[in-house]
Amino acid sequence: MSDFKEQGNRLFSERRYTEAIETYTSAIDASPRIATYYTNRALCYLKTLQWSLSVSDCRRAIELDPTLIKAHFFMGQALTELESYDDAITELIIAHDLAREQGKNFGDDITGAIRLAKKKRWNAVEEKRIKQEIELQSFMLMLLEEHRKQKLSEVEITGPPETTEAMVNRINAEHAEKSTSLCKLFSEVDDRRKRREVPDYLCGKISYELMQEPVVAPSGISYDRKDIEDHLQVLQEY
Repeated sequence: MSDFKEQGNRLFSERRYTEAIETYTSAIDASPRIATYYTNRALCYLKTLQWSLSVSDCRRAIELDPTLIKAHFFMGQALTELESYDDAITELIIAHDLAREQGKNFGDDITGAIRLAKKKRWNAVEEKRIKQEIELQSFMLMLLEEHRKQKLSEVEITGPPETTEAMVNRINAEHAEKSTSLCKLFSEVDDRRKRREVPDYLCGKISYELMQEPVVAPSGISYDRKDIEDHLQVLQEY
């Protein structure tokens, strides 16, 4: 079994991911209860953009060993690509907490993945908001147009031509004014629907959420006051 693992690791280092997947699969067939075999194959699936297969392997690895950092980390990355952002963030935060508990240093890999997942989730929410605003504006403009047509149909066409023309002009003018006001309102509400961006420096380095009460540490890094207080409280319990 160790031969399969070593061969798989070598193939992975050579970026021969498909062959590595086959080798790790052989290792799993031989020893199906070794969690790291699943995370090794899950990473290969990540490299080959097979997100769902990566998630499946990570879930199996977690069933075998819930404390396996890489299983949560890889699953968080795969779920991010599958646009399951809430679940991705949950798994990445678990990976972050486990790494801290186990004293493992992943550099900025996990925290960077959390920031990326939160940014993508933010963008998805913004895209949905923009779509909804466009649909609402289009619907309201359609209602105004229907109202204009209804008013025009009610104009008495048997009267003097000049009277009919004046009424038609008034209806069209009122419609144009209301349509312009509506478009201006939507423009003012969202500044022509420009996306709102949350800079990384406004997000806490502990919670990764928008900081409500930022304080600057001696290192020059900003943290949310509540996160620091919660962190100190945990330390005091030990």
